[in-house]
Amino acid sequence: MFKKLSAEFLGTFWLVFGGCGSAVLAAAFPGLGIGYVGVSFAFGLTVLTMAYTVGGISGGHFNPAVSVGLTVAGKFPAASLVPYIVAQVVGAVVAAGVLYLIASGKTGFQAGGFASNGYSELSPGGYSLTAALVAEVVLTAFFLIIILGSTHGRAPVGFAPIAIGLSLTLIHLVSIPVTNTSVNPARSTGVALFAETAALSQLWLFWLAPIVGAVIGAVAWKIVGEDD
Repeated sequence: MFKKLSAEFLGTFWLVFGGCGSAVLAAAFPGLGIGYVGVSFAFGLTVLTMAYTVGGISGGHFNPAVSVGLTVAGKFPAASLVPYIVAQVVGAVVAAGVLYLIASGKTGFQAGGFASNGYSELSPGGYSLTAALVAEVVLTAFFLIIILGSTHGRAPVGFAPIAIGLSLTLIHLVSIPVTNTSVNPARSTGVALFAETAALSQLWLFWLAPIVGAVIGAVAWKIVGEDD
């Protein structure tokens, strides 16, 4: 179990450090900014690379909502759920702390939103609570369906990390304007602790919506994708 939890810690650390780091450090860099398209690909690449690297050890969840969804789908033991979530959240918080340490080394640094998630006044595009809720639920549901489908025995062997990483890229391309994209409670928690906004007061949504979405995705897959 120690190796599995360590793998989840490392994978979630890399997801937050790489994905959120691209937003905090590189997205708006003068003359070289990667923009929100670049940030979307950064998040997808973090999952793709770590799924290949440690997915064979822990399953490569890196996300409490994914762990919950896999449990509901019968693909992950319930007894391991809480330890996995703890490892993921700790990995996210440590990654955000390291990122903050680096980012604050620049003269005039202000954390601002620090790549955190939000709705209404904290939404990049000013989207409402309802819009944020629906987006996070729907996108996380499809994320779980893609995870379960690409890792199923019918799928080509060895390609699941690519499908999962690209799906996370697509999710970010759709929802960065709405919520700055969560679909991952650990990712949301880590950076919210360092944001200078009211991100912590809105964090509840980015635990509730991804988990609800993951459960819906798991149930949908059991109906549609599993063999009778």
